[in-house]
Amino acid sequence: MIDLRRLHVLRAIAHHGTVSGAAKALHMSTSAASQQIRLLSKDLGVPLLEPVGRGVRLSSAAQILIAHIDAIEAMWRLAEAELQATEGEPSGLLRLCGFPTAIATLLAPLVDTARDRHPKLELRLREAEASESFDLLFAGEADLALVEATPDNPPPEDIRFDAQTVFNDPFDLVVPADHWVAATDKADLRDLEREPWILGVPGSIHRRHVLTACSNAGFRPTVTGEAREWPVIAVMVHHRMGVALIPRLVDLPHHLDLVRVPIGGPYTPYRHFRAVTLRGGARRPSVAAVMALLDERIRAAEGIDPAA
Repeated sequence: MIDLRRLHVLRAIAHHGTVSGAAKALHMSTSAASQQIRLLSKDLGVPLLEPVGRGVRLSSAAQILIAHIDAIEAMWRLAEAELQATEGEPSGLLRLCGFPTAIATLLAPLVDTARDRHPKLELRLREAEASESFDLLFAGEADLALVEATPDNPPPEDIRFDAQTVFNDPFDLVVPADHWVAATDKADLRDLEREPWILGVPGSIHRRHVLTACSNAGFRPTVTGEAREWPVIAVMVHHRMGVALIPRLVDLPHHLDLVRVPIGGPYTPYRHFRAVTLRGGARRPSVAAVMALLDERIRAAEGIDPAA
């Protein structure tokens, strides 16, 4: 009989890419994780890890085994969902995670509504960016994540996760109140080539969005400021260091004299957001109930576009 704990260690190595990363996520030592894999390899009679330089990689046998483990995990979650559906009213603990803006504008208000609609359901929130959210789902420390779609996310065909696009958040041009664009109904990025720009720091998703939008409009922006947080970007704009693109879902500091101008023309940039569960988890009654409440919140939010 195969020890299922050893399969879990192998699956964690495949997810995190290293034995040490898997061990850290599983709260065990690297040597203990390595020992579990050696024992599993002995049980199966095939090598599971191959040395590569100073590290290791999964063998072809391990990759075949991982595909079966993922499928078994998904089938088990579907069975759990069907069993929970027989109980009627959604109940139990459901752990949500998401990026800061999503928690502030969507998930925290949703928890308040859920107390009235589903009194047997307990919701917990955790702030997490996309990469951490996928790790939390994989580790069983979160049940539903709201993440921005980026090229760094697991691909849609990844058997471990179910992902559903739930809304699209457009970027607005943000300028000081006395800027010439502030009096217009819509801004065309092609008219802003000579403006100084405030961008996210190198490597950030925000910077990638702005550079792509400006490139599509035919120019590369002149960067006069960089920041990690939206309020800092807003302060730089307030002090006339440059203009910026800021998502509509983000609240601007109310004491700053700023104007949002929607982007017109064919170059409107968007953030695309997905609700993600482990494969099979979306059919749990508690997840379905929260997704229905989330859809209500999204449709009530001003300016963002529901995915369907």
